[in-house]
Amino acid sequence: MIILGLDPSLSSTGWGIVRAEGNRLTHVANGQIKTAASADLARRLAEIARTVDAIIAEHRPDAAAAEEVFVNKNPASTLKLAQARGVVLAGMGKAGLDVGEYAPSLVKKAVVGTGGASKDQVHSMVGLLLPGVRIAGEDAADALAVAITHAHHLATARRLG
Repeated sequence: MIILGLDPSLSSTGWGIVRAEGNRLTHVANGQIKTAASADLARRLAEIARTVDAIIAEHRPDAAAAEEVFVNKNPASTLKLAQARGVVLAGMGKAGLDVGEYAPSLVKKAVVGTGGASKDQVHSMVGLLLPGVRIAGEDAADALAVAITHAHHLATARRLG
């Protein structure tokens, strides 16, 4: 099963793809969708949408997951994050993918074992779980962690179902 994980952001949406075969995970690809801060909001969202569509078309994932919005102290930042997340979810929905959604603390718990893990701990554990992976940046590492979380969730659901 090929799983796409996305860590939405207006400035740098991370994406990561893993292959799950039983309990074995392997890295397929990862990257970041960076948008120019000088561009207007509509163009930035359109760039994210185009790139997500291209990633889905190229890698043909069987399942997808995205990190949920966390509330910032700045309401304007939260709104921009939510808009980027909406574009990402729409792209996955348009492709007919079932989408898992995970709170940041749940991703940390699934990957590291504790919901209070630091970003460094999550990134280190992604490297351990996907040996030899070259991570395109912090947001890509977060997206791979989301994909890993979804793989664990799907495996648990199969065992229980």
